[in-house]
Amino acid sequence: MSLKKKILAELEKGPRRMKTLKAKLGNDKKVPRALAELLKEGRVKELDGVYLTAGKKKEKAGEECRGVLVKLGKGFGFVTPEEGEDIFIPGRFLSGAMPGDAVLVKEFEHPQRAGSREGEITAVLKEENRLVGTAQKIDGRLYLLPDKCPGCPIQIKKSADGGVRPGEKAAAEILERGASHSEHRAGVTVRFGDASSAKQCTKAILYSAGIVKQFPLGCKAEAKKLDRFSLPQEELAARRDLREKTIFTIDSASTKDIDDAVSIERTPEGYLLGVHIADVSWFVKPDSQLDKEAFRRGTSVYYGDNVVPMLPRQLSNGVCSLNEGEDRLAFSCIMRLDKTGKVQDYDFVKTVIRSRLKGVYEEINALYEESAAENIKEKYVPVEKELDALRELYGQLEARRHARGGMEIESDEAKLTLDENGVCVGVEKRRRGLSERIIEECMLLANGCAAKLARRMGVPFVYRVHEPPEADRVENLKKCLSLLGLPCAFDENGPTQLELSALLDKTRGTPLERAVHTNILRTLSKAKYAPVPKGHYGLALEDYAHFTSPIRRYPDLAIHRILSDIAAGAEKEALSKRYLAFAQSASEQSSKQEVTAMQAERACEDCYKAEYMKPRIGERFTGVISSVAPHGVYVALDNMVEGLIRTSDLSEHELRLTEGLAVKDELTGRSWRIGDMIRVELAGVDVAQGNIDFVPERGAAQENGPARDR
Repeated sequence: MSLKKKILAELEKGPRRMKTLKAKLGNDKKVPRALAELLKEGRVKELDGVYLTAGKKKEKAGEECRGVLVKLGKGFGFVTPEEGEDIFIPGRFLSGAMPGDAVLVKEFEHPQRAGSREGEITAVLKEENRLVGTAQKIDGRLYLLPDKCPGCPIQIKKSADGGVRPGEKAAAEILERGASHSEHRAGVTVRFGDASSAKQCTKAILYSAGIVKQFPLGCKAEAKKLDRFSLPQEELAARRDLREKTIFTIDSASTKDIDDAVSIERTPEGYLLGVHIADVSWFVKPDSQLDKEAFRRGTSVYYGDNVVPMLPRQLSNGVCSLNEGEDRLAFSCIMRLDKTGKVQDYDFVKTVIRSRLKGVYEEINALYEESAAENIKEKYVPVEKELDALRELYGQLEARRHARGGMEIESDEAKLTLDENGVCVGVEKRRRGLSERIIEECMLLANGCAAKLARRMGVPFVYRVHEPPEADRVENLKKCLSLLGLPCAFDENGPTQLELSALLDKTRGTPLERAVHTNILRTLSKAKYAPVPKGHYGLALEDYAHFTSPIRRYPDLAIHRILSDIAAGAEKEALSKRYLAFAQSASEQSSKQEVTAMQAERACEDCYKAEYMKPRIGERFTGVISSVAPHGVYVALDNMVEGLIRTSDLSEHELRLTEGLAVKDELTGRSWRIGDMIRVELAGVDVAQGNIDFVPERGAAQENGPARDR
């Protein structure tokens, strides 16, 4: 058989790269020449270094498009194309593609599913060979169950198992690819440890997301120079000196990277409010190693009681942190407000400040609630007048937010407590007291002023944008609200912020809170960063940006750089030339890294919650059905732990899913709906996957009912 025929026979089995063909056919010099001839003859085509037969499977007519395999289940997958909706890929047409692979897809029509996108993967254009998962023995052989597709185990080569043991979390790399997942072979690159330990699982999650604690050598070298840093006198002299002003911080007790402080005075017209932010941009210069690494990371990542900082500790916990009693460089937004809390004027000024004290949320909340111990009262005597003025101003700001329809969605964020060994021993709902809400409103004001200034000047900027919800999502919300017996008479333009805010307030503190607040959140678009102002729908603000956290968010650092030039008197033309491309790239990278960090933080939290629940298997709880799916219903407990009751545990009969809001047993008439309360028993947990399984408490399946009736 000629070499050309051998190549064609190999390509008939599936797309191949040059190195694979050379390895299979054993002729380094002749294979490229034969391929070149086949390409010229039109019998083979090449895409991004992948070769495939030009007429492969022409019987499935349809357009070919590029995309990324985003989900892989047992016997199916989904590809997100460059344009349009996701494409469903049946198992026999996956061609061994893995999550993250860039692929070429040929679409075809399914006779029973007209109108839906379906297709086959004809080529893997770019391989994602890094995997993280759990090692398991299957039929006497060692496999890795990837976290992103545990239903597709990948066999680990015995010669490259790295000593991994069954039940351990590990990172691996696919060393050999076949035409199907069963033919892939992987080698272990990192062992993380026991998969039943959330601490080890979080290491694997961060590794998989590319989130690393260690900074590059060049970055560390620049940061190390700040170990014995003292503020230069010439810089202090060039700034507005506010060290004699009563300025202080309010954070959680454990916070070490303090990037915001406040000051307030009552005036005849209303208030003079100062929001003083660490001047990180003075230390982190453009194109420095610190700047490049901060840009790459995009944000600090918080999980459990740990943090992967955006900046090295010399900055995040050192010279940039607004520590009590220490002189610090700041970028201050000084706002003049009337007695109703409306901003009349504002200035952005480079300053030097000295925080009078480190306020703690819990302590100040106790002061406001008049339950503080004497030593706490004594601690806050120096800022007693300011705390009173802040509370007074907050009342005005809260009224203004409600009047414009700014939404206040109750967070499903949990507060985790870890012991000295890093084991999760406590989970409870994270609650926001009055002091947290006060600081939030102060930061919102400063953020809005920053965006307002940039839009007024028409200069490149990094805005925080939040667009109105899409029509199909609004329809789903209406169905949900109707099922729950709540008003949803929105007009054809969709709900206003005031209408959604009213629904949030109506259900706050009731059993319906989780279901309604979560579904409204799902209805809203995802907030992101953009170089053009589009407003913030959720906050009901025309102008918004992130100015107040440059230690932990790159967009804040980026706009500090732009605002610094504005404060120095730079002209619009010079600013546009200097920052146009920067604002675009900073917006794109920051949005991307925000999503990566958020997904990693949630995955870590799920592992910790599963670890916390593990000793409680067999215990019974009261929960609320938070969402439903074809495979079961999800039940949320008061402490923000959520678990799944599978359909097989709800009923022995087939259940029907109704508009994604309820499942019903047609034979018995029983149904399980979003918002229903239900008694459950903890049946099992999987720490490695962060999964929690409930079953109905005996008799509870018949007794569950609408939360609104309880």
